[in-house]
Amino acid sequence: MEGAWTRTPCGTNTDFHRQEYRHSFGLPLDRNEWGLSWRDVCDDKLSILTSQAEVEQPLVNAPAAPGPVLPKTVPHGPPDPASAVRVSPRLIEAARSESDAVVQTLNTTTRGLAAAEAELRLRQYGPNVVAADHRHPLLRLLRRALVNPLVILLVALAASSFATGDVRAGSVVLVMVALGVIVRFVQEARADTAAAALRAMISVHATVLRDGRSQERPVSNLVPGDVVELAAGDMIPADVRLLACKDLFVVQGSLTGEAFPVEKFPAREPAGDRSPLEFANVCYLGTSVESGTATAVVVATGLTTVLGGISSVLVGPQQASSFDRGMTRFTWLMIRFMAVMVPLVFVINGLTKGNWGEAFFFATAVAVGMTPEMLPMIVAVCLSKGAMVMSRKKVIVKRLNAIQNLGAMDVLCTDKTGTLTQDRIILERYCDVKLKQDDDVLTLAYLNSHFQTGLRNLMDRAVLTHTEIHAHPSFEGYAKVDEIPFDFSRRMMSVVVKKPDGRHRLICKGAPEALYPHCTTYELDGQAHPVNETIRGELKREFDRLSADGFRVLAVAYRDCDPKSVYAKDDEQGLTLRGYVAFLDPPKDSAREAIAALQRIGVAVKVLTGDNELVSRKICGEVGIATDATLLGGQVEAMSDAELTAAAAKATLFARLSPAHKQRVIQSLRAAGHVVGFMGDGINDAPGLRAADVGVSVDTAVDIAKESADVILLEKNLLVLEEGVREGRKVFANIVKYVRMGASSNFGNMFSVLGGSIFLPFVPMAPIQILTNNLLYDFSQVAIPTDDVDPEQIAKPRPWSMRAITRYILFIGPCSSVFDYVTFFVMLYAFGCWDPANASLFQTAWFVESLLTQTLIIHVIRTNRIPFLQSRASWPLLATTLAVMLVGASLPFSPVGPYLGFRPLPLLFWPLLAGILLGYVALTQVVKSWLFRKGWTAE
Repeated sequence: MEGAWTRTPCGTNTDFHRQEYRHSFGLPLDRNEWGLSWRDVCDDKLSILTSQAEVEQPLVNAPAAPGPVLPKTVPHGPPDPASAVRVSPRLIEAARSESDAVVQTLNTTTRGLAAAEAELRLRQYGPNVVAADHRHPLLRLLRRALVNPLVILLVALAASSFATGDVRAGSVVLVMVALGVIVRFVQEARADTAAAALRAMISVHATVLRDGRSQERPVSNLVPGDVVELAAGDMIPADVRLLACKDLFVVQGSLTGEAFPVEKFPAREPAGDRSPLEFANVCYLGTSVESGTATAVVVATGLTTVLGGISSVLVGPQQASSFDRGMTRFTWLMIRFMAVMVPLVFVINGLTKGNWGEAFFFATAVAVGMTPEMLPMIVAVCLSKGAMVMSRKKVIVKRLNAIQNLGAMDVLCTDKTGTLTQDRIILERYCDVKLKQDDDVLTLAYLNSHFQTGLRNLMDRAVLTHTEIHAHPSFEGYAKVDEIPFDFSRRMMSVVVKKPDGRHRLICKGAPEALYPHCTTYELDGQAHPVNETIRGELKREFDRLSADGFRVLAVAYRDCDPKSVYAKDDEQGLTLRGYVAFLDPPKDSAREAIAALQRIGVAVKVLTGDNELVSRKICGEVGIATDATLLGGQVEAMSDAELTAAAAKATLFARLSPAHKQRVIQSLRAAGHVVGFMGDGINDAPGLRAADVGVSVDTAVDIAKESADVILLEKNLLVLEEGVREGRKVFANIVKYVRMGASSNFGNMFSVLGGSIFLPFVPMAPIQILTNNLLYDFSQVAIPTDDVDPEQIAKPRPWSMRAITRYILFIGPCSSVFDYVTFFVMLYAFGCWDPANASLFQTAWFVESLLTQTLIIHVIRTNRIPFLQSRASWPLLATTLAVMLVGASLPFSPVGPYLGFRPLPLLFWPLLAGILLGYVALTQVVKSWLFRKGWTAE
């Protein structure tokens, strides 16, 4: 009874080694949990296009390249569909040739290659490995941390300070640079190390014939022309052409998404337009043997396999995300602003003061003060803190910048199987020909599945599991007499049982359209009725109703017959159709709740699947995804970029998609301005994961999917992802707080510096004082990553908006200048600072006022509410701002004060400063509230 599922050892192909195979090639370790494709329901198969591409591998007797040809860098823009899934034309040629001709063309024999020839070919074609480029990851991370416009500018400023003898200023700048670079590098290196652990691969072997002997060889050593032996549980180690097989069924779900095993035959593939993945005599790297045995010859290895073609899409630069683009735009905005203002400050001070050396140092200090040099560190700390929090919520962040992208995501594209569904087949219905529940149908189906010893597929197991959980049909007194095994041409299988009364009953189960011609009667309400063409049409319409609801349907029929010992296919005639058993991969219990939760926080969910639209619509309807607009793979293929961009915005279900279609849909959504996430776990999802702003996979996904993903979930549950989205929005909100405060403060300070430079007889603040002010202010910001975030700030996606930041600069920045000028007026006219002898008193007063105002204003800008009353900062942020304000106020009275050019401030200054601070907070709150009411803070 269990013969088809017994793992027969073959060499070292034990269960452990099969697990090694699955891990190595990136397949789920439990290969019995695949998604459902409903191949018998839909006729539109997965489109796999062939291409005379640069990765095509020649047959052995063709002119050979000196080594493996690596794929070119993937260009930006919509992909060539053939670039996402590529089948070598040589493999197609082998499939359509007789096996003897294939062996001859490959210059091999059915006894395999000689060991010396195999070594020669290994040097010629390279190892049989499929992996993305991971060369020098630490060097790349360090380069990414160092090659940054802000870092480059700060290093240049430090160099100029050292060159002119200002060691103190140069040292302060270098400390700032080192702090930001080290934190970013360390955090990203840690994340990269964690991801590398997930990608770790173990050595695996295949059974190969060398010198006429069966032996175990590392899969990486296989070459074209090798003859391999396959058995139940083995992974296919390369793209191979079958030479001989017996009862071979292969699971191709890792490439096609389908769950049901496909029967394979060694016969030549006839010419036609069938997809190469449907060829019956070819097996592909990364798929697995469900049952049976086979001998096959290797035609393609490594990057020339279908899996290698998908992997090649991942080699090359990844497109910049919305967060990356936003950070770059902000950086260059500040650099352009500095490029105008700093020379202006230098010229004005040089002309008005007559001391060009002092003017240069002052302008250099102003440049440093304007530079948000802590931005890389703040971003890195925000992201790393978010990554740690998310890891506790079963979300592992592989690429730190993906956290913000996850929060900004407004469209989530997801596969169906295992994400919306339970990734298992269950028996949903058992009914008569009028679709009414009928326990006798379940009994017949159970007896058929229980007594058969052939391939026990997912539906047989679903029947047996259902009867174990629910009411168990009685089979006491039944005994197996014989069986007629399943085969591909009949698409049915039968068992013959001896009933308690001694009579024999043949019970047949199979595809309805295949079983109908064998039925002469049907049974309804205990009565048999003849089947004619009219009745057959009515029966088919009832079956179509089940199919339209997304069920995978099998028909059940029987015939009582005279006892004999042996039965054959000819006995499957004159059957009585009894009813149907209908199967489904049911929705997850949490799916509807998760979809609703994502929709509440502004994330639209779109389903991208290789399955047909019938089952996909049913599942989407049950989990709360409207399917008024549906696009099929053929429609996507025929659309122009502009047409697809418009159609993709409206559609919520995309069915019958190839990997190239998924990639193109995602790129179209991004082109329309959406921040797109894609959740997938199969080999065929890798291009889509790469194309999205944030790719999401799970820890049980194939390695190539985890390789392409930015975020890895430890639980395949959209509720886990929803938690990640919320955390991503918190991270983004805190990063934007720093950007808004730093940019608006710097903008206001520049107005103050320009005005003071024009009418003051001395520089408004000494260069070392500017650097000290900047360093203390930056310290007050280091606790921003710990800050609390108001609920409304994470209620919907907030992509990076330069328009909103620019408005903050233009409206909030001048507020600080107003009170800077008030301070100037007070110091000049109330404390006699027109006299250059009192320049240090003026500079001290502005230092204290400037530091306290821009530090205190953090609490205003961090929230859209009333600070302290309706929204309070985190305790670490409160502590750092209070500490910096106290240090700033006490510096003039400390032993360090004279070294920095400070003088003690008179007692009368402090009540005036308190009034300035209160006025500044009040004015900024009014302006901020006005911006919020206008909706200008989130555009």
